[in-house]
Amino acid sequence: MADSTTAVDGRGAIPWRIVGWGVAALILITPLIAMQFTREVNWTAGDFVFASVLILAVGIPLELVVRKTGNAAYRAGAGLALAAGFLLIWSNGAVGITDSEADALLSLLVPTMGFVGAIVARFRPAGMAVAMFATAATVGIINVAALIAGIVPPFNSAFEVLGITAFFVALFVGSALLFREADRC
Repeated sequence: MADSTTAVDGRGAIPWRIVGWGVAALILITPLIAMQFTREVNWTAGDFVFASVLILAVGIPLELVVRKTGNAAYRAGAGLALAAGFLLIWSNGAVGITDSEADALLSLLVPTMGFVGAIVARFRPAGMAVAMFATAATVGIINVAALIAGIVPPFNSAFEVLGITAFFVALFVGSALLFREADRC
């Protein structure tokens, strides 16, 4: 019988971890290939190191969660939180959401808050839910404060910043709700 980390196709079991790490490799290979065909993609060695570290910072914890628990809601909550953190850091590194130190706060404070919250909660579902709700609130507070301070970049309107903020808040709230569901199981 295949365990919960595998899917069965016509030829046998394919571990999902191979698919996951394959996608991670594809994320890194895509700009390398694109650089051969266009000058618009111009990654430096530092960009590849940053992307690799970020991917490992998501992949390794996700790998641990999958190995340590069979609770689907917990796995999904952890995956969503890690994906939200990844997207938040990646988007701030690429273009930024606001045009200020608020971007640095989002890139550093928010994932750190989620991680510290997880440790304080000892990775238990109820505590993880609280940590993700707090992380969602932090995203909202930082971006709304940047808007109130009048820090809106020329490439994002206030409406767009609110939309981006709502997207990230929704991801972290979704993660919190999944952890809450995991606690009920």
